[in-house]
Amino acid sequence: MSTTMEKTASAPGTPRTPTDDEGGISPRAHLRHIGALVRRNVLQLRQDPASMTDALLMPVVFTLLFVYVFGGAISGPGNQDKYVNYVVPGLMAMMGLNIAMAVGIGVNDDVKKGVMDRFRSMPISRASVLVAKIVVEVGRMTIAMTIMLGMGFLLGMELKTSVLELLASMGLSLLFGASLMWIFILLGLAMNTPQAVQGMAMVVILPLQFGSSIFADPETMPDWLRTITDYNPLSNLADAARALINGEELAGSVWSVLLWAAAITLVTAPLAVAKFRNKS
Repeated sequence: MSTTMEKTASAPGTPRTPTDDEGGISPRAHLRHIGALVRRNVLQLRQDPASMTDALLMPVVFTLLFVYVFGGAISGPGNQDKYVNYVVPGLMAMMGLNIAMAVGIGVNDDVKKGVMDRFRSMPISRASVLVAKIVVEVGRMTIAMTIMLGMGFLLGMELKTSVLELLASMGLSLLFGASLMWIFILLGLAMNTPQAVQGMAMVVILPLQFGSSIFADPETMPDWLRTITDYNPLSNLADAARALINGEELAGSVWSVLLWAAAITLVTAPLAVAKFRNKS
């Protein structure tokens, strides 16, 4: 499949063959295209192991920094072990956001290098290119979250529920992270440079991360900030993951995360595919 796709690729600027986005590829062919593109992206990761650095090292660095920087201030000196069960589930939400940002930067870089022009010249669905990228990035996110949880357990985190609920917290984080990728793919296709994507992403990411319940209990925040935090989807995700790991009351946090993920995907995925189709 990948060989056939390479043969049909043409140089940037070559007139594009009408594809099934206009109406002719079956669902089965979609899946074959996605599978071939996933394989291509995985092979690229194998050829460039350094591209896995963020997924392998960030979880270790973040866990150590936040536990030992914020842990003593929030739980008291020497009580960092009490903070681990609070912050690690929240860091799972932050990890998804950071990897999603990297996806947008990567897409923009592919556009600049002409890679996306080659894909758009092939007789494949436009959506399959973007879906394949998300599938691979969800795999990277799974590795990152597994390492983060492993670090959490090494630092004293306790699983107060069951392995199934731990896996549910990971699944929820992965689902929400995948929905965020559509936003950053859209940004990557719309912005002119990777630096512009990163700059715009940081304007969005920093307030979302620190104006949430990821690092500290919102009860300690001023009323106006607490109101924002209550509606922040990252707070919903952090609270849901925390409840699943620590055996706390779930309330409506899981449903809030699922609704946010569905809404974000339904709005931004079609926009991203349309932008990719019409990108000149």
